[in-house]
Amino acid sequence: MNNEESSDLVGQRKIRIEKVNKLRELGFDPYPAKSNRTHLAGDIKNNFENLENETVTVAGRLMSWREHGALIFGDLQEQSGSIQLYIRQDELGDANVESGNLGFDNLNLVDIGDIIEVTGYVTKTKRGEISVAPKEIRVLEKSIRPIPTDMEDKEERFRRRYVDMVVHPEVRARYERRAAFWQAHRDFFNERGFFEVNIPILEHIPGGGDAVPFKTHMNAINEDFYLRISHELPLKRLIGGGFEKVYDVGARFRNEGLSDEHLPEHVAMEFYWAYADWRDGMQMIQDLFKYVIDKVYEGKHIFNIRGFEIDFSKDWEEIDFNSIMKERFGIEDVYAVSLEEVVRLLKENNIEFDEKTISVPRGIDSLWKQVRKTIAGPAFLVNHPKYLSPLQKPSLKNPDMVERFQPIIAGSELGNGWSEVNDAIDQYERFIEQQDLRDSGDDEAQWLDIDYVEMLEYGMPPTFGYGHSERVFWFLEDVTAREGVPFPQLKYSVSDTTKKIYPEVDLDDIKS
Repeated sequence: MNNEESSDLVGQRKIRIEKVNKLRELGFDPYPAKSNRTHLAGDIKNNFENLENETVTVAGRLMSWREHGALIFGDLQEQSGSIQLYIRQDELGDANVESGNLGFDNLNLVDIGDIIEVTGYVTKTKRGEISVAPKEIRVLEKSIRPIPTDMEDKEERFRRRYVDMVVHPEVRARYERRAAFWQAHRDFFNERGFFEVNIPILEHIPGGGDAVPFKTHMNAINEDFYLRISHELPLKRLIGGGFEKVYDVGARFRNEGLSDEHLPEHVAMEFYWAYADWRDGMQMIQDLFKYVIDKVYEGKHIFNIRGFEIDFSKDWEEIDFNSIMKERFGIEDVYAVSLEEVVRLLKENNIEFDEKTISVPRGIDSLWKQVRKTIAGPAFLVNHPKYLSPLQKPSLKNPDMVERFQPIIAGSELGNGWSEVNDAIDQYERFIEQQDLRDSGDDEAQWLDIDYVEMLEYGMPPTFGYGHSERVFWFLEDVTAREGVPFPQLKYSVSDTTKKIYPEVDLDDIKS
């Protein structure tokens, strides 16, 4: 392997393209369609005793290269791990275009970052390193951009996550756990007789949450649609149609700010369970958290999250909404508090608010958030005011309170569970109240969905509903939202180096 003479990306890329052309001149295909891999690196390491001296074919990205005369060491990396290559000149076969074997004399055409295939026998070096001693080395993909040795700039890592995962395998491992996180959800529900039903992403009326939607247009019928902000209302229509246990896992979209805990696009899960109530659901959520954590983190139960130590093996605490607001702010009855008192408390606690759009629900929510950030959990917040919960069933104990709970973990709400409103008239009146808020300038208030009201008029059984997003995963990993997803949204940008490489295209003008 030749050392690349140019230190800048443009120069290094030019050298690598020359190597691509040289391989083709010699008759080698630098980009063959098929690999003949027989074993993974992880399997070889875990089963060395049975595979020692056996011939295997491995494939992956070349991550290091150390030459010692006629002896070369390299490291091959793929999803299961990495394995050392122990290359000896006298054991590597001659160059062979038909088989693709480069031979020792053509190894200078291989670079770190190339994806290669190696056929050889399993051995162990004098230092005890499990290795593959190649008899053949074949190029599967000749890379023309060098892999950086490190990536420290966060935005660069977000923009080129495919490089970030190569440089930092632990980042890729996080996204493997993310996949396992959602698979564990599906397994949990499927084992309990739930049906996964995929529901529309494009909706005439976005409902099921307090959020600003994204708007788009469907040319085929010349109408505007909105990207869903929640899975809720379509899933409950399924309950009205005779399903008794349904769930969906998929993306939802909320046209709001980016932060360490929120992304406008993210994956979420909701499920609905007929003939069950919030108390049934509360036990199920504890079981769900335990199941997912056991599956993804293999029995680990204590997590350090946002400065809190959380023990998920203990019973979850219940926090009464009215009691904690009385204890913290002196509110005697949070269900009947006046707007004047809410405004006074906001000012006394130096909490910013909009004088034009402030309401009791918005103000109480802001006050609660001051309390919430001090709670480690795991805990359930219960007995919410009805005015904070426009789609939940009132409590028999207090008509101004609803049958709802929220998991509180590390100072944040990480989900929502509730007994559903199935009284069509009550639901209609709540929608009207929300519509009045929208008309007064609250863009996050819920829309009147008259079709959903009509469904309730036909009849929906008593139902428990619950939803949470991948914020739960971000918290378990103790990472920010943008670290928690492979490809977070960023402003469109093209580097000056890329513009230099592709001068024939106006890359700044591509979007327009």
